[in-house]
Amino acid sequence: MNRRSALALAAPLLLVAIPAAAQTRHDTNAPIDFDARNIQLDDRANRAILTGDVVIRQAEMTLRAARVTVAYSGSALSGSPQASRLDAGGGVTVTRPDQTARSNYAVYDVDRRVITMIGGVTLRQAGNNISGGRLSINLDTGRATIDGSGVGGSASSGAPATQNQGGRVTGRFSVPKRGAAEQPKQ
Repeated sequence: MNRRSALALAAPLLLVAIPAAAQTRHDTNAPIDFDARNIQLDDRANRAILTGDVVIRQAEMTLRAARVTVAYSGSALSGSPQASRLDAGGGVTVTRPDQTARSNYAVYDVDRRVITMIGGVTLRQAGNNISGGRLSINLDTGRATIDGSGVGGSASSGAPATQNQGGRVTGRFSVPKRGAAEQPKQ
């Protein structure tokens, strides 16, 4: 088996990690602010459902989606809710300084300080573009990892259903421009 064949077989399992040095640390202790057209509060279930052009902000990070369910501890009625998880759906976009990611669905695990985006994922950072099925962003380290796992919706429930195989990571890396004096001779 030649090298090209070996790489082609390994490609569906490939993980691409974007270096943390390109990202600044995110302040995961900053409050989470939201803006939405509607809110449905279910304090007994410790959740709030935000709908209609939802915008979530925490420090320099912004999450936009059609709908976000916020799970929290404490009581919203007494003014002391503490967000533990945000589930976003419907054209999700997460922007951070020098980084924009898009997907169908996203989960922000506030306790673990990790955002997982699934379904039609694209990541743009510093002129580089990468597409895949699932993206994980560790907000403490700034490291983003994308893999080829795909997601398809379940026709009966409308919820995302994970595909475990067959996906690929694709992308384009930029290269530094060279001046005329640095061009190779032919």
